[in-house]
Amino acid sequence: MEEAKGLVKHIFLAKFKEGIPSDQIEKLIKGYANLVNLIEPMKAFQWGTDVSIENLHQGFTHVFESTFESTEGVAEYVSHPAHVEFANLFLAAVEKVIVIDYKPTALRL
Repeated sequence: MEEAKGLVKHIFLAKFKEGIPSDQIEKLIKGYANLVNLIEPMKAFQWGTDVSIENLHQGFTHVFESTFESTEGVAEYVSHPAHVEFANLFLAAVEKVIVIDYKPTALRL
């Protein structure tokens, strides 16, 4: 197995509160995506909604993935004022979240 050099993925799963309008969710997604323009260590951002047929999502409907060059970059992102301000807005709209940071590892066969 080969770990990607320094690269770190920040995965955020969100279960929005019942009754949060879709236009508010859309605004929050755009705000999240804009953090890549405001926080230098954040190199990329992708998101999507659950499309699984297994129905194991436990109410988590949205997944957000940010890419960083290092764990230090993630730490800088987490404490950055733009992230802190945005996180407070975002967290007010969610019932539950899961956050996982990992270093991608390729399996050599």
